Amino acid sequence: MAGHSKWANIKHRKARQDAVKGKAWSKASRAIMAAVKQGDPDPDTNLKLRYAIEDAKSVNMPKDTIKKAIEKASGEGNDGATYQDVRYEGYGAGGVAIIVDCLTENVQRTAPIVRHAFEKHGGNLAKTGAVSFGFHTKGVILIDEGRASEEQLMEVALEAGAEDIVEQGGGFEVTTDVASFIAVKDAIDAAGIETVSGEITMVPDMTVSCDADLASKILKLIDVIEECDDVQKVHSNADISEEVLASLE
Repeated sequence: MAGHSKWANIKHRKARQDAVKGKAWSKASRAIMAAVKQGDPDPDTNLKLRYAIEDAKSVNMPKDTIKKAIEKASGEGNDGATYQDVRYEGYGAGGVAIIVDCLTENVQRTAPIVRHAFEKHGGNLAKTGAVSFGFHTKGVILIDEGRASEEQLMEVALEAGAEDIVEQGGGFEVTTDVASFIAVKDAIDAAGIETVSGEITMVPDMTVSCDADLASKILKLIDVIEECDDVQKVHSNADISEEVLASLE
């Protein structure tokens, strides 16, 4: 459930990822292998691979596992599947905007799965561009409180090209444009500041505040969508408070 600027939503997403770590690692491996096949096995020259590696790190995928995925895709004996990026856009209950990014070798299989998930849980698919116009692609890096001071982050991240640093309830959110993401992430890492996650994601221009009933419906829909192995990321403009999330747990 990427794209939120609220720590409660972010921590909830990461807790769910940890609970299904095997599936998260499988999806990360697929993204890495697809990036290698579409480019080369060097993340210094293959930007898509570098992004995929950062996503893998965000779900705590070990370095050895990442290395094996790269080697498998670049060597002989890989599965030979050709993956393509496909995006689906739609609306959930309450008019919450949802974007589903997939990596699939069979669109005819993936599309009905995503469509069925929307329709079964009070939503509907929309035309391409109908939802995504309300989002912007950004780099988002999260740092827990205590890992760095605001002054230190401003010195390191802003100098490297970050757009903004916002203190949330629990830590800091560093926002970058896509072109500056790697430079900012590298600068933060080089400064010895541990990050919670770092990814290229879709950030909504406006959010929809969700009460417990609406939040339950949206989270269920996202859960069902993410069960599909072809789905890489789900972005939404749902704003779910920490109190509402706690009431649903």
